[in-house]
Amino acid sequence: MRITRIHHVAIICSDYERSKNFYTEILGFSIINETFRPQRNSYKLDLRVGENHQIELFSFPNPPERVSHPEACGLRHLAFEIDDIEQTVAYLKSKNIEVEDIRVDEITGNKFTFFQDPDHLPLEIYER
Repeated sequence: MRITRIHHVAIICSDYERSKNFYTEILGFSIINETFRPQRNSYKLDLRVGENHQIELFSFPNPPERVSHPEACGLRHLAFEIDDIEQTVAYLKSKNIEVEDIRVDEITGNKFTFFQDPDHLPLEIYER
C-alpha cells in the first residue's frame, strides 16, 4: 500500500448557506461542484483549496455539536498555509472574525494563529 496525498477534508456544517459564504466569500475557496442530495436532505459542496487540495462541505439536518472544549480525541484543527500572517489576520478581523493572538512555532520559528468557522471548527493559519 502507498498513500500519495490527502485527497480532501470533510466538514459537516449546521447552516449550509452561512458556511458556504464563509468558505467561499471570506476564505476565497472556489467551488468545484455543488450537489443537493434529496434522499439525505443534504448539500455537498466541493471546494478547491490552492492548486491541489479540496474541502467537502456537507449539510445534514440536525447534526450533533462538535466537542471542542476540552478538546476531544480526533481531528484537532485544519491548518492553511499563508504568505503574510499580519495581513491575513487584519483581513479576517475586517470581516468580524475573532482571531487569537499570533504565536511563534517553537520548533520552526514560523508564525501561526487560530480562528473558527461558523460552527466553531478550529482553523489555523500558518505562515510559510
